[in-house]
Amino acid sequence: MALLGGTALTYADWAKRIDDDGKVATIINLLSQTNEILDDMLVVEGNLPTGHKTTVRTGLPSATWRLLNYGVVKTKSTTAQVTDNCGMLECFSEIDKALADLNGNTAEFRLSEDMAFLEGMNQQMAGTLFYGNVQTNPERFMGLSPRYNTSTTASAQTAVNVINAGGVASTNTSIWIVTWGPNTCHGIFPKGQISGLQHYDLGDLVPLTDANGNLYRGYRTHFKWDMGLTVRDWRYIVRIADIDVTLLSGGSAANLINALIRGVHRLPTAPVRVSTEQKSDAPDGAMMQMGRLAIYCNRTIRTYLDIQAVNKTNVLLRLEEWEGKAITTFRGIPVRTCDQILSTESSI
Repeated sequence: MALLGGTALTYADWAKRIDDDGKVATIINLLSQTNEILDDMLVVEGNLPTGHKTTVRTGLPSATWRLLNYGVVKTKSTTAQVTDNCGMLECFSEIDKALADLNGNTAEFRLSEDMAFLEGMNQQMAGTLFYGNVQTNPERFMGLSPRYNTSTTASAQTAVNVINAGGVASTNTSIWIVTWGPNTCHGIFPKGQISGLQHYDLGDLVPLTDANGNLYRGYRTHFKWDMGLTVRDWRYIVRIADIDVTLLSGGSAANLINALIRGVHRLPTAPVRVSTEQKSDAPDGAMMQMGRLAIYCNRTIRTYLDIQAVNKTNVLLRLEEWEGKAITTFRGIPVRTCDQILSTESSI
């Protein structure tokens, strides 16, 4: 026998969402999170029906120091193609019609349930952007962590841009410096498809089925989000890994400011206020043309960075106001909160 109320809303659920005056109650979503990476991420239509193929240069031609009466060796550059696939994140919200229509608050009641699905999908998508791994979950897409999972340069090229903060337990977290741009890193959606989270109200035209296969009338809403991530130039992303969150308040805490300084200098180019590496064609003080910079960390790290920002001896972290919001910046780069970045990462 199926568990009553396990996947379907019941009268008990309905009663918990109705105020004494018969209106749908305002639900305090204790499970909501802040994942600002979804606000920042550039999304580009892929060049494949299932994702995006990127051609990267892997080798440069070499010139020849020529002697008299000797020729020049013929050389050429080399390239490789990398394909990133999209994942299909979908779910259905189903409510018995008789239950939703009680007291005539059908639309409000359905919305109260649909909002939970939207929050859940946002959290799953943000989590996959950081931790998705097609080796263990082939139905998803490859996130950032599996691409930057070692600081040993002999194991991977991307190790150059992984800074080890010294944590050795499984109480670690990471700070990410990401450059969003069409030639650096961006989200993708399948060629010819629709970008973003799609919402389809299927109404009550198609009967629902219970655990025993019996039919009943109900409202169904379909949510669909096809998304992937492509890192076209790995040099424009830096991971500061192995930050032990249990040591942040002690004398052996990782020096976050020093780590951020080291991180921004790993970027090939940056605005003049960020580092000394600039593009030759960029005007003084201008943002580099490769994309838009942002720093991502979880709420724990953001708290300690904010504390550091008000320290009188600090000159790199600042509290600024953008569009009426208090924003912490590091050398002009906004620091963004992502609750999906774990504080239980294993050491790399």
